[in-house]
Amino acid sequence: MEKTRNSRGRYHLHKATQTSRKQRIACLALVFTFHLSPLTLQAQDTIRALDEVMIQDVRVSNKAPLTTSTIDRKTLEENKVAAALPYMLELEPSVVTSSENGTVGVTNLRIRGVDATRINVNINGIPLNDAESQSVYWYNIPNLGGMAQSVQLQRGVGASNGGSAAFGGAMSLQTLNTSAKPYATTDISWGSWNTRQYGIVAGSGLIKHGFSFDAAYNGLTSDGFIRGGQTDQQSLFLSGSHYSDRSLLKLIAIIGKQKSGITWDGAEAEDLDADPTYNGRGKIKDEYGNVSYYDNETDNYWQQHYQLYYSYILSSRWSLNSALDYTHGYGYTESYKRGEDIFGYGMDTLALGFRYTDLIYNKIMRNDAYTANLSARYERDNLALTLGGSYQFYNGQHYGEVLWMKEEKGHNGTTVSRDDPFDDWYSNTGKKHDAVAYAKLNYDLSPNLNLYADLQTRFISYSLHGTDDDYGRLDYDTTHLFFNPKVGVNYRISDSQRAYFVAGIANREAARADIKEALGNNTRMKHETMLDLELGYQLQKQDFHFEGNLYAMLYKDQLVANGKITNSGYALMDNVEKSYRLGIELVGGYRFCKQLSFDGNLTLSMNRIADYTGDLTLEWGSPIHNPYNFGATDLALSPSVVGAAVLTYRPLERAKIQLIGKYVGKQYADNTGREESLLDDYFLLNARASYTFNMRHGNELECQLVVNNVLDVNYRHSAWSGTYYDPATGTLTTSRGYFQQPGINFMGRILYKF
Repeated sequence: MEKTRNSRGRYHLHKATQTSRKQRIACLALVFTFHLSPLTLQAQDTIRALDEVMIQDVRVSNKAPLTTSTIDRKTLEENKVAAALPYMLELEPSVVTSSENGTVGVTNLRIRGVDATRINVNINGIPLNDAESQSVYWYNIPNLGGMAQSVQLQRGVGASNGGSAAFGGAMSLQTLNTSAKPYATTDISWGSWNTRQYGIVAGSGLIKHGFSFDAAYNGLTSDGFIRGGQTDQQSLFLSGSHYSDRSLLKLIAIIGKQKSGITWDGAEAEDLDADPTYNGRGKIKDEYGNVSYYDNETDNYWQQHYQLYYSYILSSRWSLNSALDYTHGYGYTESYKRGEDIFGYGMDTLALGFRYTDLIYNKIMRNDAYTANLSARYERDNLALTLGGSYQFYNGQHYGEVLWMKEEKGHNGTTVSRDDPFDDWYSNTGKKHDAVAYAKLNYDLSPNLNLYADLQTRFISYSLHGTDDDYGRLDYDTTHLFFNPKVGVNYRISDSQRAYFVAGIANREAARADIKEALGNNTRMKHETMLDLELGYQLQKQDFHFEGNLYAMLYKDQLVANGKITNSGYALMDNVEKSYRLGIELVGGYRFCKQLSFDGNLTLSMNRIADYTGDLTLEWGSPIHNPYNFGATDLALSPSVVGAAVLTYRPLERAKIQLIGKYVGKQYADNTGREESLLDDYFLLNARASYTFNMRHGNELECQLVVNNVLDVNYRHSAWSGTYYDPATGTLTTSRGYFQQPGINFMGRILYKF
């Protein structure tokens, strides 16, 4: 196909005698038949500019004095052998990832020791965090990285956008951009625990009248490393776009579905010592001591996102960006429980004549979220100003039903059982209004000196009413008005060097589970506030790069994990009056020659509570409060040393071998700072090799092999930690559960690009 450019900067494509093979295959993959008659396309730089308008509100350039790293499409494609997005990002500075089930199923990500509920995650500017739990459940939409054009991580307070404030960092995903040409990639992987991953990404390219279509489908099935940890996950991404000289209209659908075994309870050390794959969930023991397991101990969820974007370049200085989103979620967990107190399930134990029995229940949630974003951007030679806002309404329904109850002897020796669902267990509804307005300013005082300001006001109204799963009453209403300012300066020392400083304040509200826990204890959770100070330096040369960043995150009433988890696996939080995270992040790399390069990062930090008093009960769930002061202690799950390194060797132009190391220092399972709560440090070494074959018609076949934990290191993450105090004897007792991590494992992968 011949391509020429006219005086207005537009490309004219002249149809060849036959449609190319790439065009035919890509169109077939999208289940579309396009008539590629002569057409006029905008220049690629105009298309890129419109795509950037869509996400520029939540992304920052190197002029902004924020601590960021951006992972491009090529790197994401290489890392897609990992089953979940957190593992695709685990080599980024200050990032620690973990899993309940060997990199599949439920995965977790922390930045600077801050958990995922305090990391703002968005897709094209639309919040992905659940409005109530504030969490992102990566396995609900598997392989988000496979549908992303790029991912930007902002460490610290992050730039203003919709949703909850960033307390440890922000993650901005940009979905697939339009390609000038049709394309398609098939992707098949197979590995340990019978893990199979498969997918296809395809696009029509820009076609007649400025339209384009992209699609991605991904699936993953695995038996899982942990017993009962099987998973079946699927996701679908569909995008249709229309480009004109000045505007972009994009419609996106993202649909995820998953069914996974429940592994979030962890296990005690002695059980894992006997069997590293042990999982006690659903355990059934008969009267003779024989052990079996309930075979439908599962977590099930369907999530749907429907998004509409419109961007318009009004003039050389003004641009407009708007977005609408509807998110629907529905899911349930099914569990077998032994010896349950049925009084907590709303049953009349006096009438039944017994109080404890085995049962099976469903815990169900259904939620809907409606989001609208609008912003305008003004740019001239030395000024960039963005004015914007967002509004989200969230409605979450939570309810439960008892599906089955074991036969028991009731009054007068009668047998009582239940095989029909008992749907009057609990029901509550949470409603949340979240409105944000912000102004962002970049101003060049000189060619080298830039000032930055980001002012955000956020209003939240949240209510929670109904009965809880312990049959307690929930009556909660609150409002918050937060002001989150950020100011900074960026200085360009030379074309290859810059230094920056930023100070920001962030406020955020407590999550639903923490509010429920406080209501049960007749207390009230406080919102938390953070002052973040960042001082950084960057150097970029052709074969060498270096970054250094000092940070101080100073908290008031920080919500920190207390070591306990809910029956749904959520880590419960406590407010601590004063705490801090101080650290230095070092990032660097050097290319020794065309064939050999080295990249790495290291974070050294102090993460402390100024004076910690724990509320220690005599036993789990006891209503008796026993405050105990531990003094100054380390923050839970916040290692003081985190590092990563990658050595890359290219023996041939199309071959690559990498050794990848990850080190995580010692950390504590709770905030008591006691040796009993200490988790050992660990170092993991992974190896990855790939070779790309050039095929006919410019197609490519790439083969990859990844071996994780080459040294077969035996290591564990904490699942929960309970410390109990007996005031009569003055003694402390600690019990702990763990998430056992897998030893050596592998994944093989084949990609075909055409």
